[in-house]
Formats: sequence, structure tokens, C-alpha cells
Amino acid sequence: QVQLVESGGGLVQAGGSLRLSCAASGRTFSPYAMGWFRQAPGKEREFVAAINWSGSSTYYAVAVKGRFTISRDNAKNTVYLEMNSLKPEDTAVYYCATVGRAELVISGDDYDYWGQGTQVTVSS
Repeated sequence: QVQLVESGGGLVQAGGSLRLSCAASGRTFSPYAMGWFRQAPGKEREFVAAINWSGSSTYYAVAVKGRFTISRDNAKNTVYLEMNSLKPEDTAVYYCATVGRAELVISGDDYDYWGQGTQVTVSS
């Protein structure tokens, strides 16, 4: 069983920054890829960013590319999402997830375990 706990969400003005963290426990963290997803009210969950097991490969949704950065610290069993130049349309609940493979994965359907989510609200 894997537990994922997100933190770092909050209320920020447009143009501001936030750093989300996701701490993993319950199984060895380092061999597995991780991802961030988000879901806004009334919308479907969407992919945000993914990272492979070592952190050497990352992939971003078009909407966040150049503004968000995903990274991981395998010694701390933690994955991060640095969010800069935030926009009101970034408002959503952000979820981290882990998948039982080393290479990064984009499809949310392939992920095995999910965190409970953290709210990010960007005011205009």
C-alpha cells in the first residue's frame, strides 16, 4: 500500500508562485515515476506534469510548460511541483500520483495510487 500526501496549496494572486510537495510512503519510492494532475470545479481531471524514476526525464502539459517545474528528491521520497506566473485558470485541486513503472506516464488511467489533493486558488 502506498500513501501520498500533498501539501503547499493555498491562495495566491495572479502572477505569484507556489511550491507543492508530495510525500510518499509505503513502498520504495525511487524506482517509480510520478505525476501531477489537477481538477477544476465542473471539469475533468487533467494531466499537469510527469517525471521518470530518476528525474532525468520530465513532461508537461502545454498549458503549464515554461511556468511549472516538476522535480523529485528520492532521498526524501518527495516529488515537487514549482508553479510560477500563476493564472486564475490554474485554480484547481492538485493531485500527485505514482505509477508502477520507471518511465514517465501521461495517462491518469495508468497511475496506481493517488493523494488526497491540495487546493490551489489563484485570484485575479
